[in-house]
Amino acid sequence: MYILLMGPPGAGKGTQAENLIRDYGIPQISTGDMFREAIKAGTDLGKEAKSYMDKGDLVPDSVTVGIVKERLSQEDCKKGWILDGFPRTTAQAAALDAILHELGITLTAVIGIKADPKGLVKRISGRLVCKNCGTSFHKEFRPPKVEGICDNCGGELYQRPDDNEATVSERLAVYEKSTRPLIDYYKASGHFYEIDGDQPMSKVYEDIQAALKKASE
Repeated sequence: MYILLMGPPGAGKGTQAENLIRDYGIPQISTGDMFREAIKAGTDLGKEAKSYMDKGDLVPDSVTVGIVKERLSQEDCKKGWILDGFPRTTAQAAALDAILHELGITLTAVIGIKADPKGLVKRISGRLVCKNCGTSFHKEFRPPKVEGICDNCGGELYQRPDDNEATVSERLAVYEKSTRPLIDYYKASGHFYEIDGDQPMSKVYEDIQAALKKASE
């Protein structure tokens, strides 16, 4: 299974990726993780990416695409992967097509989770994260047993500074504008499956599994 997972912030991609990892035994690969691993390993591309990041500049596509290719060539990706956060533009999508062709990989499906923006603002602005272990909670949908305390490790829970309503609304607007061409690109390829993210999480996952089954036929 070679899966691209798309969706706005707060749409539940993380939860669904965990389900896919559990059931299909394939790794989730995010852009952030790829950069961190390449930098930690001290690869040439990792060093180049770090030089841009240290200056606060965007890492150019040529470097990002190279890091993606390195990561997808690794042994744990042989049976499949869940790619999250890449591509972000149609130019990156075309570059990914070239990488997959070179590696002899056929993309199984592009799963796009769609959700109501008002609901997403409510979801994200209520998020709480453990300072110690990183576990996520929610003031309304997944409250901790003891207010302000992580159920898992007893660490302190806090709200990320960019999880306020104004910032979330701006992030959603940027996401919508930047990914619309990308969705059209994958719709044209016949790989795109839109999933209703406003349903219960279990139903969302059922729909994802149905889409993957259809895509594999």
